Amino acid sequence: MSEQQLWEAFQEGDEEAYTQLYQNHVRAMYRYGMSLVAVSEAFVLDCVHDVFTEIWAKRTRLTTPDNVRHYLLKALKIRIVHLLERKERPNKPLTETDYELLWAEPNDLELLEELEAASTRQQRLERLIAQLPPRQQEALKLRFVENMDYTQIGEILDVNQQSAKNLVFRAVEKLRGWVALLFLTFSTFF
Repeated sequence: MSEQQLWEAFQEGDEEAYTQLYQNHVRAMYRYGMSLVAVSEAFVLDCVHDVFTEIWAKRTRLTTPDNVRHYLLKALKIRIVHLLERKERPNKPLTETDYELLWAEPNDLELLEELEAASTRQQRLERLIAQLPPRQQEALKLRFVENMDYTQIGEILDVNQQSAKNLVFRAVEKLRGWVALLFLTFSTFF
């Protein structure tokens, strides 16, 4: 059964189709939610379940999406943003130092320390990715983990297709630069 057929069966009230949709997409939604906001696993899981509860309640009014995963990830992002915006947080203006820290790139020593702590290539890559700005991290995950095209990434990030390409390109270029720099640094020591 294709994703669209599964979706249509779910819209007709088929609980097995609904369960199958959940099982097919919950892991990707969880991964994506955790990449957006690492508040807590429980918060992200609550948001995932909220999305599934809402689509069940509104199933008869929904249209069949071209890409079910894209639809669910976008719904999850909207849900997370909505809940985070509702929380009342005191507005504390950023100081100049805070602002500089937001945009500061890690220096070579910080990168080396991070990489020395990682024991595998996968961990090293994850630590380098964690040094990227959040939007670039999100764009990379959507492109290379969720295998979305640039149009879909743009829709989720609320940017046009070219901006989505630029985010991914800049992130990849920055990672390449860091890897090259680290290679040169390590080769001079050994």
